[in-house]
Amino acid sequence: MHSKSWGELAMTGCAAVALVSCPRLACAEEADADKAPSLQQALGDPEGLTVNGSIRARYETIDNQFRPTRDRSSDALLLQTDIQVEYDTGPIRIGAEVMDARAYGGGQGSSLGTGEVNALELAQAYLGFDLGEALGQGSDTRLTAGRFTMNMGSRRLIARNAFRNTTNAFTGFRLDHESAGGARLSAFYTLPMQRLPDTRADILDNRIRADRQDFDLTFWGGFASIPLGASGARLEAYYYGFDEGDRPDDQTRNRHLRTPGARLVREPAAGRFDFELEGAYQYGTIRKSALPGAARQDASAWFAHGEIGYKLAGGWKPRLAFEYDRASGDRSGGSYNRFDTLYGARRFEFGPTSLFGALGRTNISSPGARLELSPDKRLGLMTMYRAAWVDTTDDTFSTTGVIGTAGSTGSFAGHQVEAMVRYWLVPETLQLETGGALLFNGDLLENAAGASGNGDPRYGYVSAMVRF
Repeated sequence: MHSKSWGELAMTGCAAVALVSCPRLACAEEADADKAPSLQQALGDPEGLTVNGSIRARYETIDNQFRPTRDRSSDALLLQTDIQVEYDTGPIRIGAEVMDARAYGGGQGSSLGTGEVNALELAQAYLGFDLGEALGQGSDTRLTAGRFTMNMGSRRLIARNAFRNTTNAFTGFRLDHESAGGARLSAFYTLPMQRLPDTRADILDNRIRADRQDFDLTFWGGFASIPLGASGARLEAYYYGFDEGDRPDDQTRNRHLRTPGARLVREPAAGRFDFELEGAYQYGTIRKSALPGAARQDASAWFAHGEIGYKLAGGWKPRLAFEYDRASGDRSGGSYNRFDTLYGARRFEFGPTSLFGALGRTNISSPGARLELSPDKRLGLMTMYRAAWVDTTDDTFSTTGVIGTAGSTGSFAGHQVEAMVRYWLVPETLQLETGGALLFNGDLLENAAGASGNGDPRYGYVSAMVRF
């Protein structure tokens, strides 16, 4: 498919909106702040049973592709259908979730992959045990066993993806405890789900294949969070382990990584300053390549995030925040230094992913500023600017696939500007969203030997989501 103009993009977006929401558009003018009828209500709201779902259609396009091995322009229609069911008997919960993620268009030269396609997959299937005050008066403890999704802390290292068309899922055990004083503790041991299909032909064909899990890939760790008195701040600490081995049909780099980290955060609230500081160090071992018998080397990598913001109480409730992110890249010789973001999300910090996703939490040094506006409960607006440098020119810049050479291209990658508008046409039921990003190439993305040579990348999307 060819890249659309902005006018064609808007027209295609309207068609996508109509596709998933035409039954509700006719009554949109009559909709008030009340939530529209749901599937839960249609079933009679049975005691103990919770059923909900969503359908999202998103059309997106990219021009002047930054990835050196992909078509200059491509577009795709991404569809995601999700249904979640949970039955709560009191002490025991039984839950399941089916997610169907597909992409149409794109073609052989697009960047479509397992982040966009995972057709008809069982994302969750678990038993939950509510242990109540078993670990202390006034506390709450829960044990989950089976397949589930996870969000931890800032979501930078463990997240259930929101913008991405597919999500991370894990099979194993998870224990969550909250004390009477508000301290929280989580511990888990899991086998991460490896999304399938993973071949180009099968992805473009939206082939249905069950995801894979085995003990050759394990992910485990612990997370703790404590409130800091009346300040509204929290202190978090975590330790995550990631272990990878070869399979007969899949040779890997045998990563064995340990990631301790900490975070101090005060969440945004009207009329006050908020802040966030987070840092993590990553160590362990990794093979120099996926070839059998490749030499092993020590890993030593890190990332840091700092942010300060202020939100006004009146009017459009504007929040202005200044951020800085840095994550190490791999330097020549010695240990392996490229930070691995594990199962984290990045859209909320580094811009749209999917067909775009130039910036990520590895080999990057990037200051930025964000402005968020909330005129009312239905409408949300956001714009953000970032400048980006490489941490080291010895390594691929962030997630672009472009590597420079010190002294010939410099370390400046470029300026990224993004904007997003989100509107609830029917509150909590029908949401429309549009956004885009422009990346103005710096010397590295313009002149590196591996640069695409296509000029400044530009990306846009429109989407509609119905919850039922």
